Amino acid sequence: MDSHPRGMHDLGGEPAGEIDRAEHQNDFWEQRVDALMRALGTLDPPLVRTDELRRAIEGIGADAYDSMSYYERWIAAITEVLLEKGVISVNELSGKIAEIEKREAE
Repeated sequence: MDSHPRGMHDLGGEPAGEIDRAEHQNDFWEQRVDALMRALGTLDPPLVRTDELRRAIEGIGADAYDSMSYYERWIAAITEVLLEKGVISVNELSGKIAEIEKREAE
């Protein structure tokens, strides 16, 4: 029995399929997520450190992990860390999402 089961992210030595090495342009929202992480990480003290981002990504459930893209995992992890640290609340996040959904529907 393995005392440290592998997470979804840990494929070391396991078959993982082909890797798409083609250059591609990130979508605008992906660039924004990248910029957000860089901004949060360069504050003094940083609001989200790289190790916290990684821990949160590794904590994403298997089904969600498999269904998310690279930057979807990043924004989910950034959100998780900001919620954990009390930087944002669930109510604030829910309110903002509702505000954006309303604006998008108009």
